Amino acid sequence: MNWRYRDTVLALCTLAFFVTMVARLAISPVVPAITSEFDVSNALIGTALSGMWLAYAIVQFPSGVLADRYGERCVILASVGGTGCTCLAVAVAPEFAVFLVGTVLLGVAAGLHYSVATALLARTYEDLGTAIGFHNAGAPAAGLFTPVAVSWIGVRYGWRPAVAIAVVVALPIFVAFLWGVRPTEPRRPNRPMRDRFRLRPIAELLSRPAIVFTCVIAIVTDFTWQGIASFLPTFFVQHRGYSSTLAGALFAAYFVVQGVLQVGVGSVSDRYGRDFAIALCMVAGVVGLALLVACPGLPAVGIGVLLLGLSMGWGAAVMPRFMDHLSEAERGVGFGLVRTVYMIVASAGSIAVGLFADLFGWAVSFGVLIALLAFVLCLLVANWSLGAGY
Repeated sequence: MNWRYRDTVLALCTLAFFVTMVARLAISPVVPAITSEFDVSNALIGTALSGMWLAYAIVQFPSGVLADRYGERCVILASVGGTGCTCLAVAVAPEFAVFLVGTVLLGVAAGLHYSVATALLARTYEDLGTAIGFHNAGAPAAGLFTPVAVSWIGVRYGWRPAVAIAVVVALPIFVAFLWGVRPTEPRRPNRPMRDRFRLRPIAELLSRPAIVFTCVIAIVTDFTWQGIASFLPTFFVQHRGYSSTLAGALFAAYFVVQGVLQVGVGSVSDRYGRDFAIALCMVAGVVGLALLVACPGLPAVGIGVLLLGLSMGWGAAVMPRFMDHLSEAERGVGFGLVRTVYMIVASAGSIAVGLFADLFGWAVSFGVLIALLAFVLCLLVANWSLGAGY
């Protein structure tokens, strides 16, 4: 096997993404313990998590600007180091208000990574869907590791040491990235940063029909992903009546499936088209969520987790779809901009799922997610059947 420097970059970018996901996912498995200690509702915890995702979304556009000015390596290092520090702040929060602020700052630090790493990979790999699928596998890998480790630590030592696990993970990966990735040349080191925030070019990019169409798909799918990532373990405990340990294991299995199949989704999108791969994910999500909500027994849950994991690999097709409609010069700041736009809206996924669960129960809450995925499928079918070309 010929190991090349670009493989090192891809591997370390994936590990960096893994760190940011461990930190964000570490909260979900211990939500019941956090609500109990701070005496707050699921909706309030959902507010904190939505604040984290909103901050994560807002930072996507500035992260591209910072990378153009200082280079991708510096920004990714800041993301990994900042993620570890803010996760520690969350773990030692003495009251809910501090927990909420720390969670939001965690979203800021973690948000510096993805757009910058994706732009770096876009100018390194020709088979972008496959590369992004591999990079995105850092999230499912975190999903495999985090629920099991956090649940185990949480049961024995409490939720605070469980959440602090991200600090331990961040340090060696920070050092590995610092040592393994060469300094990257900034694209526009001398251009004033304020020029990148002018409204006219921003409005022009966001008004392109293909970008608008892809943004709608990304909003709905990311809204669904965030709701599931925030509350799937709680759903298993409260709706299915499973133990925290079993819920954590199923949550981990969901991420394993997502990690393994996401690379395949990227390959399918490279070979058969982005929309075909996205539609495949939507069908799997509708069926998978329906099985989790309505069908009793572990076999049905197992199949549901398998299909849901496939469904939530949509990013390996949706992200390249954005890149297909951006020029090479736009792929840094432009991709960060569209990520900010769609993720700001989608960040409501956590609070919406938590609120619907409080008001109407988990069946209705997850039923809304089923309807949203079906809506995306209808959009894709309409775009294909009408020949709109969006």
